[in-house]
Amino acid sequence: MNKRKICVVITARPSYSRIKTALTAIKNHPELELQLVVAASALLDRYGNAVNYMIQDGFVIAAKVFNVLEGENLTAAAKTTGIGILELSTVFDNLSPDIVLTVADRFETMATAISASYMNIPLAHVQGGEVTGNIDEKVRHAITKLSDYHFVASKSAYDRVIKLGEDPEAVFNTGCPSIDLAANVNTNSAFNFEPYSKYGGVGSRPDLDKGYWVVMQHPVTTEIKASRMQIEQTLKAVHELNQPILCFWPNVDAGADGTSTGIRAFREMNSLHNFHFFKNMEPDDFLRLLINSKGLIGNSSVGIRECAFLGVPVVNIGSRQNSRDRGHNVIDVSYDSNEILAAIKKHDAKGTTETSNIYGGGSAGETIADLLASVALKFHKTITY
Repeated sequence: MNKRKICVVITARPSYSRIKTALTAIKNHPELELQLVVAASALLDRYGNAVNYMIQDGFVIAAKVFNVLEGENLTAAAKTTGIGILELSTVFDNLSPDIVLTVADRFETMATAISASYMNIPLAHVQGGEVTGNIDEKVRHAITKLSDYHFVASKSAYDRVIKLGEDPEAVFNTGCPSIDLAANVNTNSAFNFEPYSKYGGVGSRPDLDKGYWVVMQHPVTTEIKASRMQIEQTLKAVHELNQPILCFWPNVDAGADGTSTGIRAFREMNSLHNFHFFKNMEPDDFLRLLINSKGLIGNSSVGIRECAFLGVPVVNIGSRQNSRDRGHNVIDVSYDSNEILAAIKKHDAKGTTETSNIYGGGSAGETIADLLASVALKFHKTITY
């Protein structure tokens, strides 16, 4: 039997960690052939050049799609999506995949979904059915309606996809592949690398032996005019904490320019003797950084998913993760430096938190690969190229 060609499109740095174990399982599956396409901000140095980590991990890149339009605003996001449709359509025409797999809810993933759908290529979607507090929820649900197979990460997401009208035989509660990485790291959580020398970055190099906090805050696409104020409130709070802070730059969403400007301005106006700033890290290293930290501050979904599984305290700021399933590790706060600081101190006094398996127990990647092999035979559509 000829192997079924599974084309996976990665468009941003978090998407790689979300799907890495599934990529490995597809690559190693006897009935599947992996076609890895890397696009958008995953190719750009200013956002950490995630493609380098994919190559380092032994994955062969089938195609690269440079489609990010500079601007980091809503117009640029819409045009980036349009360019993605044009470029990915050509890539899919060249690769002739049997199934295209897309991840989560980023605006670039909409281009993947539209291209595959209009080319009559079956589309599989990972992490559908979840709700958030911004435009990402609209994108996620739209991709669900364009998709043929659904690999959801939780029971509530499964129920929601069914309520959206999808065929129950094509919806699978696999758990989240990012939990696979967290489970692996949890068995060997030693801080076994030196972050400053390995990843560079800028700022001072505070001693991490007595504890540190990780800050990762992205713009909210429905609140882009407030993105600078929002990050400045966070930085004010962690600065007053006077403990080592490892801060990561935002992703490519609309409003990122305001977040980046806020970080730069705060650095210029304050003596940040205990701050260091990174662009990106390998997924395993980032999780080791988190599990050995005092906690995560910001609005990244890693606080809702991986940190819940690992029992890492999280101060979740603002609306970006509204309505998502969360564990006992999360304290939700508004964009107010005093409230943020109070939540940090509450976590600091309490220490570690309960762990949670809301998003699975660590076997999603292999499950997705096996299901892809199964649905490719059972539900496969006739495709004419």
